[in-house]
Amino acid sequence: MVKQPLTDDPQESHGAGGEGERLPPRFATYFHIHLVSDSTGETLNAMARAVCARFTDILPIEHIYALVRSTRQLERALVEIAGAPGVVMHTIVDPGLRSALEEGCRKLEMPCIAALDPVVSAMSRYLGARISTRVGAQHALTNDYFDRIEALDYAIAHDDGQGGQDLTQADVILVGVSRTSKTPTCIYLAHRGVRAANVPLVPGRPPPPELFELKNTLIVGLITSPDRLIQIRRNRLLSLKETRESDYVDADAVRQEIIAARRLFERQGWPVIDITRRSVEETAAAVINLLSGGRGKVEVLGA
Repeated sequence: MVKQPLTDDPQESHGAGGEGERLPPRFATYFHIHLVSDSTGETLNAMARAVCARFTDILPIEHIYALVRSTRQLERALVEIAGAPGVVMHTIVDPGLRSALEEGCRKLEMPCIAALDPVVSAMSRYLGARISTRVGAQHALTNDYFDRIEALDYAIAHDDGQGGQDLTQADVILVGVSRTSKTPTCIYLAHRGVRAANVPLVPGRPPPPELFELKNTLIVGLITSPDRLIQIRRNRLLSLKETRESDYVDADAVRQEIIAARRLFERQGWPVIDITRRSVEETAAAVINLLSGGRGKVEVLGA
């Protein structure tokens, strides 16, 4: 493990200790984490990041070894692991490869964690069922897989108000002003098998009339704080090398957009999610909760 300051210079304090008083620098702990998987490594990577997020000022250096399914591949992984001592996490199913990995880590005096074992063992005891040793079982080409692909195609075809003629096929439609994370949320939902379309609210242009004719489709309004929206829009313009001022980033105009959106959502009785402090994943989770629960009243989530 290596400890380095989070900033190059100690932070200055202007509080009770006097102006210009310097505080000790905060240090971050960097460490190597090796993720060994006989499949794509997505599950293991997500688990490792979720665990590391529980610690303050801990920054993992990830080494990912995916599709490790032979002794030769495992030996190459162990050579790289030996060169960067740290923690090893794995989801290896094959008993022989598991034993070889655990023995290799024991010789290197590194912790070796079978990430899924506690959950799989508990489920096996509860269900009274044998544990499958099929590699990559969660990535099988089942109906669920093809449903996700269809949902992704639908999200792309119905992004930003496109394909309005068949909005009735959507499981959910996200409505909001520009830069309220409608598109990334729809894409994330598609990966969960949810058919999601999105419709932008553009000043001076009414939403498509088909939106108000839907009877059995969940429509969710997305809002955010004006200050946060202006910041996101300015960053967007900078990425496009656009420096001219316009209503797109004018404080009063943006506030009016937000107010108009709120009024529309309230008139239509659509549930509302405030994304100001939410990640795309959290917004999508809130949408899925709405899909699973009541739709009959306005609900502001995360306000």
